[in-house]
Amino acid sequence: MSTSRRSFLRTLGLSGAGFASASLIGARGREAFAAELRGAGLLADGMGWAPGREIRISSNENPRGPSEASLRAIRDALSSGSRYPFGPASALREAVAKSHGVKVENVLLGCGSTEILRMAVDAYCSPARPLVTAAPTFEEAASRAATIGAPVRAIPVDAALKLDLDKMRAAAPGSGLVFVNNPNNPTGTVHPAKVIEELVRGVLRESPDSYVMVDEAYHEYADDATYATAIPLALELPHVVVARTFSKAYGLAGLRVGYAIGRPDTLALMARHQLGINVNVLGAAAALGALEDKDLVAREQRLNREARAYTAKFFQDAGYTVAPSAANFLMVDIRRDPKGFADAARKMDVLVGRPFPPLKTHLRVSVGTMDEMRAATEVFKKVLAAPVAADA
Repeated sequence: MSTSRRSFLRTLGLSGAGFASASLIGARGREAFAAELRGAGLLADGMGWAPGREIRISSNENPRGPSEASLRAIRDALSSGSRYPFGPASALREAVAKSHGVKVENVLLGCGSTEILRMAVDAYCSPARPLVTAAPTFEEAASRAATIGAPVRAIPVDAALKLDLDKMRAAAPGSGLVFVNNPNNPTGTVHPAKVIEELVRGVLRESPDSYVMVDEAYHEYADDATYATAIPLALELPHVVVARTFSKAYGLAGLRVGYAIGRPDTLALMARHQLGINVNVLGAAAALGALEDKDLVAREQRLNREARAYTAKFFQDAGYTVAPSAANFLMVDIRRDPKGFADAARKMDVLVGRPFPPLKTHLRVSVGTMDEMRAATEVFKKVLAAPVAADA
């Protein structure tokens, strides 16, 4: 008997205000969530959040939530909530290893990829060993580096909004970690496997004490024929790590399950900074269920591709430049202040991405369901028809 999202909520006994908590188990909850809701006027200090009619395409979440297989696995695991998750975490580590054809010792679990990135920065960077990253890119590594006092060498993306790998490589000597987000968030651009390999080998040749992390959070969405995972490099070469997450295509952002793949000696340095218990019972169960759903990735790729193409065409037909995207979001040059655009869209119940310096006129739009994108583009049409603010 299949378990629908609604029946799953009934199983948990949640309704009314409690529904919001259950909804966060799935796709909708991650990047600067509390700040985003407060900024939208949906969450005030000391009060809970009640879901409204807003279309939330701001944090690159999977709009469909967990798969039916994940929901069934969560339901079955509820009775184990009183137990520590050592068994489920071990089973998940084995399942991840099997899914990639690697050994268990090549896998390190994390509380989402957030913890994976933090472990890497803590392990490889220091006040004497900088982080090399891009700007803009996913900020977790840079934020953590600043926290521990490690210098940050942030290399701006190029005119095509792609990582400037040549300049990142030139900045690598003496660094502790070179962070490469491929596909890159927030620009959505992707580099071919051959180019990533040239970067990794070049960095390790010219700065042998440095480490390279390739963050493949959006791997499942990448449909560029030249793209491929860097996992083979992480298995072949010391000082290379690949980060992955169940937050995006698998729809488990609220359950916080990620992992790293690399050589055991490389991962051991990161593991010193790992939380003692970093994967919970329900998260492990949901991830195991997701791995058992053999059609999930292809299904999500198709639905994302269709809604992404629809949204890109809307902006292009309106005369705006859209960066080619290999992910579940788009970066659009709207030729105006993105914060002003976001504020105006929010008043019409559509939440889009925040500004991403140093890009000043670009807007990141996550890809929701096709129905959400149809409704959202009607709002975008109204906002874009308004005069551009003078300060833009």
